[in-house]
Amino acid sequence: MTELLRRSDGPVTRGRVRDGLTGLGLAPGDTVMFHTRLSAIGYVPGGPQTVIDALLDVVGPTGTLLVTCGWNDAPPYDFTTWPRPWQEALRAHHPAFDPGTSEADHANGRLPEALRRRPGAVRSRHPDVSFAALGASAAALMAAHPWDDPHGPGSPLARLVALGGRVLLLGAPRESMTLLHHAEALAQAPGKRFLTYEQPIEVEGERVWRTFQDIDSENGAFDYTPVVPEGQDPFAAIVGDMLVAGIGREGFVGAARSCLFDAGRAVDFGVRWIEEHLNPAA
Repeated sequence: MTELLRRSDGPVTRGRVRDGLTGLGLAPGDTVMFHTRLSAIGYVPGGPQTVIDALLDVVGPTGTLLVTCGWNDAPPYDFTTWPRPWQEALRAHHPAFDPGTSEADHANGRLPEALRRRPGAVRSRHPDVSFAALGASAAALMAAHPWDDPHGPGSPLARLVALGGRVLLLGAPRESMTLLHHAEALAQAPGKRFLTYEQPIEVEGERVWRTFQDIDSENGAFDYTPVVPEGQDPFAAIVGDMLVAGIGREGFVGAARSCLFDAGRAVDFGVRWIEEHLNPAA
């Protein structure tokens, strides 16, 4: 605690978070997808709820907040390789995904779970790639999330772009920019990798195991090893090049180095970066 206080020069209150976000360029009416590393900000009295309150203060009643949730207790992709009795036990007893109660993936930090529990929050229906939103455009962003290609056209990410939305890395590492999965879904380059997996959902009151198809967002939709230095995450490389190109603004919120991007420009840059780096020379 003492180190957090020292690093952030005292408690990072709701007002300090609000002022930092405003200085970064976030504005009333913005639709913003945010990724947060809470510990990077410093000691925030009230934790996730304070950060969400500050974000709402800035975007106001006409703005919208968006987070990536996923499903913390989703069955593993590879359960179909388990011994038959194990598979049968899982199929018989694993509960269906429930947008209202299924926890957000803990790997995404504390903020997504805190936001999806907020009164008025709306969560998309996809079990593995669910998002949650709060604010004026929440229902429009979350409606009819495509079952297949859930990062592609018609997804909440595509709608974020269509709404002129923004992406905020609030102390979060550059590789956390989920929006770049939308760029991967759109990019045309050889060797794109896909996943097929099964998860249980509820259909007309019945638990049903459904097969889903998506880009491989876990291990990477492409093999970036020929063009990204060893040990560096490809999304971090893309975001770094994005900032060098003048796309995005950097600043501090509390002690957290943060970045704000226009979603449309970020996706266009990501698609172009992937296609230019991964397509063989003509």
